[in-house]
Amino acid sequence: MTELKKSDFYFDLPKELIAQDPLEDRSSSRLLMLDKKTGRVEHHIFREIVDYLNPGDCLVLNNTKVIPARLLGEREGTGGHVEVLLLKRREGDIWETLVKPGKKCRPGNRLVFGGGLLKAEILETVEEGNRLIHFEYEGIFEEVLDKLGEMPLPPYITHKLKDKNRYQTVYAKYEGSAAAPTAGLHFTRELLEQIEEKGVRIAYVTLHVGLGTFRPVKEENVLEHHMHSEYYQITEKAADIINRTKEEGGRVICVGTTSCRTIESASDDSGKVHAGCDNTEIFIYPGYRFKVLDALITNFHLPESTLVMLVSALAGRENVLAAYREAIRERYRFFSFGDAMFIADFGKIPLVE
Repeated sequence: MTELKKSDFYFDLPKELIAQDPLEDRSSSRLLMLDKKTGRVEHHIFREIVDYLNPGDCLVLNNTKVIPARLLGEREGTGGHVEVLLLKRREGDIWETLVKPGKKCRPGNRLVFGGGLLKAEILETVEEGNRLIHFEYEGIFEEVLDKLGEMPLPPYITHKLKDKNRYQTVYAKYEGSAAAPTAGLHFTRELLEQIEEKGVRIAYVTLHVGLGTFRPVKEENVLEHHMHSEYYQITEKAADIINRTKEEGGRVICVGTTSCRTIESASDDSGKVHAGCDNTEIFIYPGYRFKVLDALITNFHLPESTLVMLVSALAGRENVLAAYREAIRERYRFFSFGDAMFIADFGKIPLVE
């Protein structure tokens, strides 16, 4: 394959279009519909998506739950400020973390949070400067974390979140993510009920989103980028729903890039999804042939990010960048708390000019 350049996925985004706060009504965000074959776009309100889902289609939702993984504390003895971000539970009370300021947090140092409700010792430094930390507490760790932790909002969101639940989907179930699967934030329980009443199947999968999702691509040659690893799980029930949909001619529509990466990782070359759990480092960029996914509901992503590359693999780079330029002209809201896109082959569905 010819070299794929990071700069091929650049677009100029005015800072004021980066959404800082969620809308009061999740489903009132805007929806840009992009025909993946023709590049045509149409503008809607998100709740109208129900009109473009067909009986027999399947929505794939990621039911991971974000943990309040940001801990603010101090270094024992010096009282110096420290920030710890929980990335991955290694075993028991040992977590892989991101620590600031890194230079002052060495193995053997002890940390204190919440006036001593939670204590920790730094064990060692691992790849990319992350720290392994052993936590000490009384009671249940998740309850202590719920009391002391903050939601680990992306670096481009500077406003403080008033309600922790607004960085969770309404169907979030299994704790383990350091970031939300944000395409799902637009759904309300009422909208999901309407979708099911229309005869659309819903399959829940789990992928615990890591902070690697925000890691920039550093290499100009995209193919040299190493994807972060994330844990996923697919139940027999979910695999059966997805496989039955494909067999009966329905569309498999992923809500978010995380759902897409999950089912594409868990499928064989014939397009059959297999139940089970594993870690995935799948990197989807133009030239990739989708095995299961037919359509995608997603937010607007960062320039030169792996997520823009994934979307471009589905709809073509030129179509995607043209749609992004249109969204910027129309003052759409970008990134985690922003508006959404529905990318599909709309075929005979009449899109309004």
